[in-house]
Amino acid sequence: MKRKAVERQIASVTEKFAEMGLNMGKGRERGKRQMNYELLRIIAMLMVITLHYLSHTEMLLMPGGEGGSKQILGMLLESFCIVAVNVYVLISGYFLVEAGFKVKRVLVLICQVLFYAVLIPLIMMGTGIFPGKGGDLYRLLQYIFPLETEHYWFAASYVLLYLFTPLLNTAVKTMNKKQLQIAIGGLLLLFCGIKSIVPVRFVTDRAGYDFGWFLCVYLVAAYIRLYGWKPVDNGKWGWRLYIICGLLSFAIGTGAYFINRGTGLFEYYTEVPYHYNYILCLLGAVGLFGAFRYVKIPEGFFAGLIGKLSPLTFGVYLFHEHIDIRNEWTGWIEDFIGPVAEAGVWGFILHLMVSVLAIFIAGCFVDGIRLYIFRYVGRHLEKSKPTDWVRRLDEEFR
Repeated sequence: MKRKAVERQIASVTEKFAEMGLNMGKGRERGKRQMNYELLRIIAMLMVITLHYLSHTEMLLMPGGEGGSKQILGMLLESFCIVAVNVYVLISGYFLVEAGFKVKRVLVLICQVLFYAVLIPLIMMGTGIFPGKGGDLYRLLQYIFPLETEHYWFAASYVLLYLFTPLLNTAVKTMNKKQLQIAIGGLLLLFCGIKSIVPVRFVTDRAGYDFGWFLCVYLVAAYIRLYGWKPVDNGKWGWRLYIICGLLSFAIGTGAYFINRGTGLFEYYTEVPYHYNYILCLLGAVGLFGAFRYVKIPEGFFAGLIGKLSPLTFGVYLFHEHIDIRNEWTGWIEDFIGPVAEAGVWGFILHLMVSVLAIFIAGCFVDGIRLYIFRYVGRHLEKSKPTDWVRRLDEEFR
């Protein structure tokens, strides 16, 4: 009897531990975490850090910039990492379409964002580093209202998407397969199809950095969950789709760069293959997501490590993308291991790997502390009136 009680207590604590991370759309099936998708979440965050590293260190082919071998290699890496954000939303849509909406999840997510937005500048000031540029009023508002000011654009778009999930889920389950295909096709044509082939910047196009595009990707994931999609119903085809899309994006992006360098044309289109709402970026993300459906993670140390790191990945994003850190962290790392501009191709690869892993480990460490604090506060608020009020709100969505 004692053993069963202990097991129940461990299960309860584990569930609370998980809920303190970014659990919207968590990789679960019938209450059991799917480690293949938890691993994909970790890989996607490493891809996100890589994208930011390449941008901040100018290791990409940019109009008017250097076009050396390191920049070409950077473009190749970017072509395969650009799918990361879409992958995150696909994971969410795939699981949230069958999950219930919870007010508690929204509140925990908002508190997590505020934890980083407010605490980081306070810590910096406490160590003698004055954050921001002159301490202007708008910078203060970015700390206090990180979602409304798009301090974290991804978090702002994600919160909006999650708030719409009760409506989206009701809609996709009410519509038949053909109706859903027409709706998704129309949205993708407007948000993705036209901009992918027309070499002109549209006023309404935000390159996928908004809630509207997240809604499209969510519906794609919901369709795959409900009806499947043949090109990713096989792991090999998923990998092929991902690799082909990555290579095509690289070819189009570099080709447009060199054409623009010689003629002055296509300056805008050099960046289009690296927009989140570019057709190849979406298809590549779907391919990678589909491929991981067939990845098997055996129980053991590796699975346990994945289970511990996956809930911390959103904290890694909030840590290194804080407005007082996002443009500084590559310089801080270079102070320790030297500037990447002076390295050769192999030195660039090593520099990138060390930098990405350093940020990921540091972010996980910081979010582990945040997680411990949230668990502690959560235990003390368990029987409070606000918590009871949130439970009653959640009951309305069951």
